[in-house]
Amino acid sequence: MAPTLPPPPLSPRRWPAWALIGLGWTVARWPLRLQRAVGPGLGWLMFHLLRSRRRVAATNLALCFPELTDAERADLLKANFRELGLGAFEFLRAWWGRLPAASECELTGLEHLAKAREGGRGVILVSAHFTTLEICMRLLCGRIPLAGMYRPHEEPAMEWAVKRGRLRHAVAMFSRDELRPAIRHLKQGGLLWFAPDQETRRGDSVFVPFFGRPAWSLTSTHQLARLSGAAVLPLFHERLPDGRYRIEILPRLEGFPGTDATADTARVMAALEALVRRCPTQYLWLHQRFKRQPDGSKRRYG
Repeated sequence: MAPTLPPPPLSPRRWPAWALIGLGWTVARWPLRLQRAVGPGLGWLMFHLLRSRRRVAATNLALCFPELTDAERADLLKANFRELGLGAFEFLRAWWGRLPAASECELTGLEHLAKAREGGRGVILVSAHFTTLEICMRLLCGRIPLAGMYRPHEEPAMEWAVKRGRLRHAVAMFSRDELRPAIRHLKQGGLLWFAPDQETRRGDSVFVPFFGRPAWSLTSTHQLARLSGAAVLPLFHERLPDGRYRIEILPRLEGFPGTDATADTARVMAALEALVRRCPTQYLWLHQRFKRQPDGSKRRYG
């Protein structure tokens, strides 16, 4: 049965949001060549205008790559914003536009997925928040029946429009509060995409290492796997220099889940860190990943 949505929120309070959604819908249909030409320029504007977010990204890079020189981190920061500009157009295209040709996506590792699914077992594909997150998830939905877990948007109109866009391709979308439906989906042999690499105020979390720093991290992957019996496989995706995309499904985490939620969460974060190190320019460094500290204090990102 196809997923359904309630009627859209159309009260006058939502009209400004719908106007922005309409603009996004229009931009999503720009020619792909034009989007890719404008994307780096948008990233340049974001670099100069979004000063607070630039400081967050610069702080994260300093924490995660202390071995780099200041000049090397500055170059990485500028490259990251160029990728963010491209990623902004890809988010819109993934929600409301048309995909690139299938030949522009290289998918590997399906044999790992097939092995993990033997016996009708469900599978959790854990990934990190890369700028290619939305476009590659949509590309992957064209190859396998994939559901996703996500954080709902605070603006109801945007939440409705984005979820509708995702449900055109995903078999289901579960908010992070909808654990029971997600577990049921996995128990039925379903596939679930999940990116647990960002700090959140909700959900059971623990401090585990991420780039050698204590990071407040969701234990949800452990809980989902423990309650559903699903296998957990890391998922890597990136934008290649020629504009094509590469998606790689890695072998399952053996012996997962264990009995210790903290140990399992540390394994997941280590796997995601390895993915980010493969392509640091395309990771979303704008998130205040290390804001919460083990002693109860908050790191300043200003």
